[in-house]
Amino acid sequence: MGCFDRRRLTLRPGDLTNMQFDDLYQRALNLEFLSKEEGQYLFEQAPLTELMHVADELRKKQVRHGFVTWQIDRNVNTTNVCVANCKFCNFYRIPGHPESYITDLPTYRKKIEETIRYGGDQLLLQGGHHPELGLEFYTNLFRQLKQEYPTIKLHALGPPEVAHICKIDKISHRDALRELHAAGLDSLPGAGAEILVDRVRRLVSNGKCGADEWLDIMAEAHQQHITTSATMMFGHVETVEERFIHLERIREVQSRKPADAKGFLAFIPWTFQDVDTLLAKIRGVQNLTTTDEYIRMIAISRIMLPNVLNIQASWLTVGKQTAQVCLHAGANDFGSIMLEENVVSAAGAPHRFTYKSIQEAIQEAGFEPRLRNQQYEFREIPEQIQEQVIEY
Repeated sequence: MGCFDRRRLTLRPGDLTNMQFDDLYQRALNLEFLSKEEGQYLFEQAPLTELMHVADELRKKQVRHGFVTWQIDRNVNTTNVCVANCKFCNFYRIPGHPESYITDLPTYRKKIEETIRYGGDQLLLQGGHHPELGLEFYTNLFRQLKQEYPTIKLHALGPPEVAHICKIDKISHRDALRELHAAGLDSLPGAGAEILVDRVRRLVSNGKCGADEWLDIMAEAHQQHITTSATMMFGHVETVEERFIHLERIREVQSRKPADAKGFLAFIPWTFQDVDTLLAKIRGVQNLTTTDEYIRMIAISRIMLPNVLNIQASWLTVGKQTAQVCLHAGANDFGSIMLEENVVSAAGAPHRFTYKSIQEAIQEAGFEPRLRNQQYEFREIPEQIQEQVIEY
């Protein structure tokens, strides 16, 4: 790609001065690390069409097969009991609440067998910070599920839950991850990242681990060759600058992974869902993210994270049409049809796909869909797959 024919634009006093868009574009295309200030400048000032074009060129360079991948899995919640008290979560219940539960084995069996019938190969296992569920509970659960369903992958827990387990059992991150991995944990989702700045975390998720601990757990997972993903929930109380601190910190941890480890295999930015949340009720915080802003966030994620291979568009929170545009703005993955999802949906995310309609959406956007697993390896669609009819 050649340089853009752009006039020089001068930033505000005290910022980068006389910075040319085409210089930044070319550095991005060379897979260089742009600073958070440079990234924010492009995010706020660059024409959307140019930003999309650069991100799309990077996608072509980094994801050479050219397909748009998607997945079939199911989000099963281990428990809804939680003491983290996140201000954006309508799903959790306090200990002793009449609606509280811990998922039992018969329920897991039913859900796993349904998942297999619908073509799924994985459970995303997450839940609340239950004050009585430590390492032994999760290792016993993982071993039992793997014994009964050895082909099902467990994309399980997340750094805040690992931190909670470590706190309960007074063990190190290293020991907890080693035991969980040995018991059957296949990969670690990027849950609970929100914004990796403690000012923000104190306001929206004060009961969860801090930003440093989230990153430390991911870094340790990479050392143990546990594949992970990273997320960002934005559009609430964070500043734009804090979004770029988040991106820079993800990139820095990824740069320290062992050369033969996958590390963060994907990055998924998604928008805060505000329906009936405490953030909305008490603080008056609403999700005002526009379509333009979300597409910019996808494009700048591709540009700022040259060492993270896959960028996923969050159709669950922004809908089909916006997610389709994101496939031309650096995203190469459409995520999962999610046979079950309770947490984000409880805060107002209304969108749904089946295995047929997600492929149609990808094709409508001009791409060829390919089913994948969590390691981003292609799968064939099972011949006996059933159409999703689950009500939840």
